[in-house]
Amino acid sequence: MDTRQWRDTIAAAQDGDRRALDELVEGWLPLVYNIVGRALNGHADVDDVVQETMLRAVGNLGSLRDPDSFRSWLVAIAMRQIRDRARRRTSAPLDESAAREAADFAELTVLRLQLEGQRREVAEAVRWLDDEDRQLLSLWWLEVAGELTRRELAAAVGISRQHAAVRVQRMKERLETSRGIVRALDGACPDLRELTARWNGRPDSVWRKRLARHIRGCGYCGDTRESVVPAERLLVGIALVPVPVGFTLSLALGSKTAAAATVASVSWSAKVLGALTQPVVAATAGATIVAGGAYVVTQQPDTPAPRVAVSPTAAGTHRPPSLLATPPPSPSPSPSPSVIPAKTLLYGSVVDTVDRAPDPDTPPAALPHRPETGISSTGGAHAVLNHRGDAVTLTGEGYVLVRWQISPQYRPGSLVPPSWTGLEGKLFHVASGGGRRMDDPVSATDSSATGMGSSATGYAVLPAGTQQMWQNEYFYLDGSVTVTVNERGADYGLSVFPTTWDAAEKDITTGPAQGAERYGLVRDTGQDDTPVPQYVTRSTPADPATVAQKSRV
Repeated sequence: MDTRQWRDTIAAAQDGDRRALDELVEGWLPLVYNIVGRALNGHADVDDVVQETMLRAVGNLGSLRDPDSFRSWLVAIAMRQIRDRARRRTSAPLDESAAREAADFAELTVLRLQLEGQRREVAEAVRWLDDEDRQLLSLWWLEVAGELTRRELAAAVGISRQHAAVRVQRMKERLETSRGIVRALDGACPDLRELTARWNGRPDSVWRKRLARHIRGCGYCGDTRESVVPAERLLVGIALVPVPVGFTLSLALGSKTAAAATVASVSWSAKVLGALTQPVVAATAGATIVAGGAYVVTQQPDTPAPRVAVSPTAAGTHRPPSLLATPPPSPSPSPSPSVIPAKTLLYGSVVDTVDRAPDPDTPPAALPHRPETGISSTGGAHAVLNHRGDAVTLTGEGYVLVRWQISPQYRPGSLVPPSWTGLEGKLFHVASGGGRRMDDPVSATDSSATGMGSSATGYAVLPAGTQQMWQNEYFYLDGSVTVTVNERGADYGLSVFPTTWDAAEKDITTGPAQGAERYGLVRDTGQDDTPVPQYVTRSTPADPATVAQKSRV
């Protein structure tokens, strides 16, 4: 459901529409469950805090003046309930037996999303964080995945964006320390086994410090043979943990005001969570509604456990399953001339995917010169697209330059690439230039600093299978198409220029000897097997961000 539809649904729920309220609760319950579950690491109080959050949201929905702020408003309510629960814990004895019987949220994350390798390591490291860090991480995790903005994170915590940046950086440092502990405990260091002989197996701050001190001074535990991927790269693409089987959410408001009770004491229709259009829901559970306004999540029969496609550069979780990366097909022998399809059938059959950067000193192949009568643009000679939804329509026969400006220093996270919609005719991805790929180092003193970010600013992370863009990307259009910025997580902008073959050829052949960081790359074969861009379609969807990554045109 897009922003406009959610706005309409919220407005209808405020007016007492029972179906709209039903959709709100079903659509946003998984987000709240994941925030609370991760902040409390699955403590027995999770169900109560989630229920109280949804109860307060439904009961106070009429006070929400701006439907566009619903998500940040709901997240802020959840964080207040988490903090209230923490204050209650300090004034009342903690039921340790109930805590031990509760489902460990780190374990749920690993098992339900079938995480492996360093992704599993990050999920398990959460156990070692203090309550305050876990609360912040529950929001930052969703920010990296594109579910929240930095502004919403800061508002939920009740601090400025600048202060939030400092808090997040400190939390990330402690998370990396905890990752090292998880990695070391999986190892075979004899000294570490001796040290942990007296450990009860439950992570806490005292043992975190002891183990971190051991790791710093241990050549065995500190020897990381595997390249350690930054946490933000690993978190991108990890879906929300499904609401568990047996979870019950009662929305009866009891003694609330008459107006609030009227809104909440509806006869909830039976719907299936797994069939929701809200893309963040990663669940195969169903919602069974019982008398009194209670959701009981039950497992549907014969439904296999969810499998989530993930990789170190996976996409934000707001993408439908069709956008998950599909491995390229294995090469097959060339067909005999008698079965070669007509050239007109080749168009769109070759889709550009992840590729390695060529040697910077390798000059490009010759760029074929296609006919060019000129391109007209609704954005003029230089269209600047900086915000989600900004678009420009291009028409004609000739070359188009798309220049990237990625700004992780303003907002890092998962990068939702632009899409090409309403294509009429043909569109090819012919060359890449600008002197560098966006993953090239941009700092002589910091090898980790690239056009996609650095350890200091955070990273912009591409969906799995998405080709790494260069600063200048060249396309050839014979027809009409609209390009739209789908910015949601990482901050980026595009400049879109009608250009010429001469300008493209000059750009890509300007190599290191002329002051650029690298030569460009030619992708054009001069034929219909030249790759088409990713994220291109002939349809005109209401939300361009839903265009499939693997193009079929």
